[in-house]
Amino acid sequence: MERTKLKNILIISGLTFTFLFMGFIPSGEKRSEFKLRRVVIDAGHGGKDPGTIGKMSREKDVALKVAMQVGQYMEELMPDVEVIYTRKTDAFIELKERANIANRNRADLFVSVHCNAVKSTGPYGTETFVMGTSDLNRNFDYVKRENSVILLEEDYEINYEGFDPQSPESYMMFNLMQKAYLNNSLSLADKVETEFRTRVNRHSRGVKQAPLYVLWTTSMPSVLIEIGFLSNMNEERYLNSKDGQTYIASGIYRAIKAYKEEIESL
Repeated sequence: MERTKLKNILIISGLTFTFLFMGFIPSGEKRSEFKLRRVVIDAGHGGKDPGTIGKMSREKDVALKVAMQVGQYMEELMPDVEVIYTRKTDAFIELKERANIANRNRADLFVSVHCNAVKSTGPYGTETFVMGTSDLNRNFDYVKRENSVILLEEDYEINYEGFDPQSPESYMMFNLMQKAYLNNSLSLADKVETEFRTRVNRHSRGVKQAPLYVLWTTSMPSVLIEIGFLSNMNEERYLNSKDGQTYIASGIYRAIKAYKEEIESL
């Protein structure tokens, strides 16, 4: 009798345990929450801010053409994903507003397209940045340049609450806000550089971390892609060619597609 009673208690306990933890077992419906529904494509610079300048082109123009082409590929081949642009014309968009556009629209991904340049004509290749401060000292000149667009904005001292893009001390405020999205940002950045290296046949300078304001203030995984150097004559020629822009844009599109497949399979 006691043995039968004990057996019944164990069966009931086992069933109770099963029912309690059924809610923690991932189901098909649960997976559907992890979808890439909305992507913001950001063409760097614009309007009164030309960005970097080469011998025959300006960053704002090249970045816009490539960004629009990335969006076009997504609209045609990923119809289940809404594409939002920070700009479609030669317009000046404040740095903070670029992030605000992504945040207001509850985007799942923020992709910013830029062109690089340095004083030397030698450096070439692509690199993709995610939010971080680990490489600040090494990349400080680059960080200052990308964030200094703030100085072109009216009332920037008020709008950016005393943030000075020229001061190393200002970067101490770049805290862990993007920490939650770092792994996903790194995953996309790695896919972008892999596409450039293996499919587009470009020299990849790798994935890097930098405290870029536009990445810091977005509330979703975010990357900033430097598609090449306008200061390098051969690369500038390539980035201004129809084929070059098509290959670069297709590489970014394929990386986003691969990222989508990855997060939706978790």
